[in-house]
Amino acid sequence: MPEFAWPWVFVLLPLPWVAWWLLKPASPGQALRLPHTSLSWSVGQHVSASSAAPWLLALGWLSLLVAAARPQLLGPPQAQTHSGRAMMLAVDLSGSMQTPDMVLGGQQLSRFGAVEAIAGDFISRRSGDELGLVLFGTHAFLVTPLTYDLNSVRAQLRSAVVGLPGTETAIGDAIAVAVKRLAALPEQARVLILLTDGVNNSGSISPQDAAQAAKAAGVRIYTIGVGATRMVVPGLFGDSVVNPSADLDADMLTYIAHETGGQFYRATDGNQLADAYRAIDALEPMPEHGPSFRLHHELFRVPLAIAGACLLLGLLWPRWKGMGV
Repeated sequence: MPEFAWPWVFVLLPLPWVAWWLLKPASPGQALRLPHTSLSWSVGQHVSASSAAPWLLALGWLSLLVAAARPQLLGPPQAQTHSGRAMMLAVDLSGSMQTPDMVLGGQQLSRFGAVEAIAGDFISRRSGDELGLVLFGTHAFLVTPLTYDLNSVRAQLRSAVVGLPGTETAIGDAIAVAVKRLAALPEQARVLILLTDGVNNSGSISPQDAAQAAKAAGVRIYTIGVGATRMVVPGLFGDSVVNPSADLDADMLTYIAHETGGQFYRATDGNQLADAYRAIDALEPMPEHGPSFRLHHELFRVPLAIAGACLLLGLLWPRWKGMGV
């Protein structure tokens, strides 16, 4: 059933009659004498012809007030789609992310190839969160500010190129860039997912100092160390087995996670990487029953159109009748 958003507008209903009573013209004095007896005023005919004008003006004024009171039809309650959570993804694009030591679905992939596939699926499941993307190598860059447009975040991740921000790893700078964006938001659940395969060897901020800043800002950091522990490398004198993740600083990533209330995950293949994202998804669940809202469908256009038509007709009616229309 329609409701009025501003019903107090109807107190203005008697305004035209009050104005007419206060500003009505004085009564005429002595009657006007015409020099020719053939000239006369057709008073009764004039009043009769214009009798519809006051009713049109009154109806127009009433319709105008109805439109000004904002009649609206309330829709059914709908669940709120925004969770209020802000989440940043910080992805390592240093040169070592090209190492083809990850297996996903029986296929050999580079580290970034596995991250692109699994993180893209994780992004798709976070509908309702604000997501942002930080890419880092020698330098850290905010590529996508916090947004509800998940397709934009996923597209930026897919278009990323390993080595573009430099071949080294600035973990501390990446955390600082993300925390700066998250800390500027209202007090909400603030989350950073940091994925890297190396050790901090670049940047102006140490990971420890960045972790302390994140803790002070109320940002939880989930760290993921990606890279296999065993890889067969062909050589001149035959194949040899090496550890391609020897440079991964797991202790530092564990410290960052525990200091900020997050978790550290080790992903040596695509399945473990997917498990890490599923675990984070479970630790940061979407609200099952968010606050509901009701859509308001405005209905002022019809009474506004009626008001315009009635007022226009009420003003032109005496002239039309005077012209014999």
